[in-house]
Amino acid sequence: MSATSEAEVIKCPSCGANNRVPAQKRREGLEPVCGRCKAPLSATVRPVIVTDANFAEEVERSPLPVLLDMWAPWCGPCRMIAPVIEQLAAELAGRLKVGKLNTDENPMTGSRFNVRSIPTLLVLKDGREIDRLVGAMPKQEILRRLEALVG
Repeated sequence: MSATSEAEVIKCPSCGANNRVPAQKRREGLEPVCGRCKAPLSATVRPVIVTDANFAEEVERSPLPVLLDMWAPWCGPCRMIAPVIEQLAAELAGRLKVGKLNTDENPMTGSRFNVRSIPTLLVLKDGREIDRLVGAMPKQEILRRLEALVG
């Protein structure tokens, strides 16, 4: 490949679209955005904050499956797995959307999905639950379950 045609393919963390980004543009310091949804491609991928109010927008209308961490600030096991949730958001960007929902501040969604203990990780597709992981578990176990669902 010549220097003028070098490019890398970056998967959008928001919509999953593959984007061809010319290397020269990156060297010039330009920040790439997704051609489909216009989300930044170089931003650090973090879990999205989900609320009762934005659940439909963030989860039901997501083109990607969603891992939703149901948590509360006073919950020790929730705080224990929080770094794992952050890592999964970055590692699975473009294949899976990761969200966090504070059950104390958003009781309607917790009630809708009959969440009785936290942490509960819901895996949702088109707003419907396809898997549920309850309790703090190792990252490898969470990944194993997710890989079976999102490939």
